[in-house]
Amino acid sequence: MTGIPASRHHFYIGGEWVQPSSSRRFELRNASTEEVLASVPEALEADVDRAVAAARRAFDDPSGWASWTPGARAAAMKRFSAALQQRVADVASTVSQQNGMPISLSSTFEGAFPVGLLDYYTQLAEAMPGDELRPSQMGRETVVSRHPVGVVAAIVPWNFPVVLAMSKIAPALAAGCTLVIKPSPGTVLDSYLLAEAAEQAQLPPGVVNWVAADREVGAYLVAHPGVDKVAFTGSTAAGRAIARRCGELLRPVTLELGGKSAAVILDDADLDVLAQALPMAAMLNNGQACFSCTRILAPRSRYAQVVDAVASLAASLTVGNALDTATQVGPMASAQHRERVEAYIAKGKTEARLVAGGNRVKGPGWFVQPTVFADVSNQACIAREEIFGPVLSIIPYEHEDQALRIANDTEYGLGGSVWSRDAARARAVAQRIQTGTVGINGYIPAIGSPFGGIKASGMGRELGPEALSAYQQLKSTYVMS
Repeated sequence: MTGIPASRHHFYIGGEWVQPSSSRRFELRNASTEEVLASVPEALEADVDRAVAAARRAFDDPSGWASWTPGARAAAMKRFSAALQQRVADVASTVSQQNGMPISLSSTFEGAFPVGLLDYYTQLAEAMPGDELRPSQMGRETVVSRHPVGVVAAIVPWNFPVVLAMSKIAPALAAGCTLVIKPSPGTVLDSYLLAEAAEQAQLPPGVVNWVAADREVGAYLVAHPGVDKVAFTGSTAAGRAIARRCGELLRPVTLELGGKSAAVILDDADLDVLAQALPMAAMLNNGQACFSCTRILAPRSRYAQVVDAVASLAASLTVGNALDTATQVGPMASAQHRERVEAYIAKGKTEARLVAGGNRVKGPGWFVQPTVFADVSNQACIAREEIFGPVLSIIPYEHEDQALRIANDTEYGLGGSVWSRDAARARAVAQRIQTGTVGINGYIPAIGSPFGGIKASGMGRELGPEALSAYQQLKSTYVMS
């Protein structure tokens, strides 16, 4: 296992490690121990200007990245993937120390999954179709061509910092775009590992640029005149602000936002299967996942059984240091976020019946016990608002139609799951849930399938070929003679 990451003193801009414009810095702490890990420079507007200018030059260069053949871009992406593969263990360890993600999870989701993303979009680039000829009026034809959208501002959150960065970087690179990536101030160290991999892969200068900044400077990046598209993952509140600004600018934007997903347990569900798969579906990354199924909808006829099963499961989970391979639930990502989660738990104690957890874990680190509430109304605060922690609400229902009404009675629509022994019945119920993604007897996003939400959970899609299309624009050339 790698040791404590080192402090950094530069930004990666234009293919070089450059000095920041000020002495301001972010301090990174270990979520499991509260000890200082390292510090990194904080970008100001001047640093963003420099990064956007580098991305703009790389895109506008007549012989630059956008003009390369898809095959040439794919070859460079293969080198990037190989360089990132060499850093998988370091990436996983660095992420776990910063945000508390259990190392057993970060090794897959933050280490291996981003490599898989790069490989997937490399394959799409290699197979990218050329211009399409379509019949037009009077026997003539139209040439339909696809072009990269331009310079992309990619704004990445702290909960899955590497995979959510790569879900933007990989399709953008395949399309021929250039990027300025702004990581969250809470998880910056991993972005240096990505930058080092890009440098080793000899990606052309300015194709990918990294600058860590706060929310205000992030807003400056979103509105920058040199940016052509914004790709954002984060809170719904921040997403609304970005959508308003991009709307004013008529700037394309992809938003992957919050969720309050429902796990609909049908009356024939296998509770042993539920116990095995629910931690991934409902408490992944210590509950710090936007698609988590934190509303457990249980039939009244089996309500006591479900409550006992979920409460027992929560109590059995191993809480500990994120770098311990036995840990199933690590700490919250910051002291401030733990306080937010604890405030929701305190509210829940006034709204429902606490059946598991509910307390802070003693000792260093920002730990909260896996917590379960029963007898929850879907109108309760803990059932309406995104808590973003290991807190589940079990809501009773009388019949299937009522379960669907409850599942859909939310401003969000990102994830969800249906649990049943009858696959056909589960699929039928899943199709009636108003959401962008849904799992049956579990939930794991797939690289080759579109991921995203409806309603307040965002717009646009990441993953799959649909994400590649989001970084392209269409042009029709009407051939008149």
